[in-house]
Amino acid sequence: MQKADQRPPAEDDRVRVRATAKASKHLLPFLILMYMIAFLDRSNVGLAKQALHADLGISDAVFAFGAGVFFVGYALFEVPSNLILYRVGARRWMARIMVTWGLVSAATMFVRGDHSFIALRCLLGLAEAGFFPGVMLYLTFWFPQKERMRVLGLYYFGYPLAMTLGSPLSGALFALDGVMGLRGWQWMFLIEGGLAVIVGIMTLFVLPNGPADVTWLDDEEKATLSRVLSAEEKTKTGHGHGDIWKLLRSPKLLQFLALYALMQVGSYGVVFYLPEQVSGILHQKIGFWVSTVSAVPWACAVISTILVPRLVQKLNAPRAGLIVCLVTSAVALVVSGSSMAAPALLGLCLAAASVVTVQAIFWNFPLAAFSGLEAAGAIALINSVGNLGGFAAPNIRSLADHLWRTPSAGLYAVAAAGVLALSLAAFLPRRGQATQPAV
Repeated sequence: MQKADQRPPAEDDRVRVRATAKASKHLLPFLILMYMIAFLDRSNVGLAKQALHADLGISDAVFAFGAGVFFVGYALFEVPSNLILYRVGARRWMARIMVTWGLVSAATMFVRGDHSFIALRCLLGLAEAGFFPGVMLYLTFWFPQKERMRVLGLYYFGYPLAMTLGSPLSGALFALDGVMGLRGWQWMFLIEGGLAVIVGIMTLFVLPNGPADVTWLDDEEKATLSRVLSAEEKTKTGHGHGDIWKLLRSPKLLQFLALYALMQVGSYGVVFYLPEQVSGILHQKIGFWVSTVSAVPWACAVISTILVPRLVQKLNAPRAGLIVCLVTSAVALVVSGSSMAAPALLGLCLAAASVVTVQAIFWNFPLAAFSGLEAAGAIALINSVGNLGGFAAPNIRSLADHLWRTPSAGLYAVAAAGVLALSLAAFLPRRGQATQPAV
């Protein structure tokens, strides 16, 4: 009988596929739910924009700053948070993140003016810091690179799904206006923040730290998965034990940082303003109807995140996929500024689909480049510095609109970020790993 480490590669492949299929089934639905709630709690402020202006007098400039300042607090604590997760395990640290951000999100119902709005948005960023890079790191504990593009596409499914389902939900909560003396936007923050607290507590009982902690993988599956992942780690930069300060000087890391920041300018240039754009196209105040139509572009993104990463993985062409998405997002953002309703809505659909899908493809590159402690630091740093693009996006749009006195100017400025990103994407590896490392 052959020893486990002397089995034919085809047999190892069969066991690996079986193990990762089980991991997808048991982990991805809950991870997607967590991501949906995270994105809902950071982006629902876009639906509250008009109400905050009418009830509290919060101006467009203050809203833009408050929407973006979330990412300042987020950036400050991102790297420390991910390093802590690497040390203490995903289950406890993810639960802590979700409960604290849920409490802060719910507290947004108590906003009374400019200063409290800005302060709570900054606190929300501090509370949520570490969530997304924590999940990215967590996926490397379970899924080899061969499966990772598909898994990233499925995980990013939570982003547009949150907007598809969350926009009508948030709009419906506005109908509670006046109940128990609260405005509709206050109910929205209270209920959606409370949902994050509940799921955060569930995380303690649902999310395992790693393959060794579960009973739904047999010993053969655990051993094979461990062997494949370990062999992969040895092919990466520094083998996971490098100096974090040395990592900061890595040209590869700097490229990822700049590229992701430019991508986020496009992403949040859509997220924070899409409900208001739809409101303008339909000539209606933000409410259930506008929020329902606002879900359509995100429904297109749901389909895109399922199909495009699978195609990119099949063709083993991540750079081409990234470039196509960047070009599409830039062109679509310009088209969405059309004065005609049909082209404008089509542009929003293509923009939403491309700004989400490009991120699912992008993360394949850094996850393939770093491992271990280096991966924890690099992923967090890319996400934290890159997400400063989320701070820049609303301020870029607000400034451009003010200078040129037309809403289209902000769209063109955000689209320009996608054009700049193309120059960096051109230097990425043309293809992913063609084969799995030998085990």
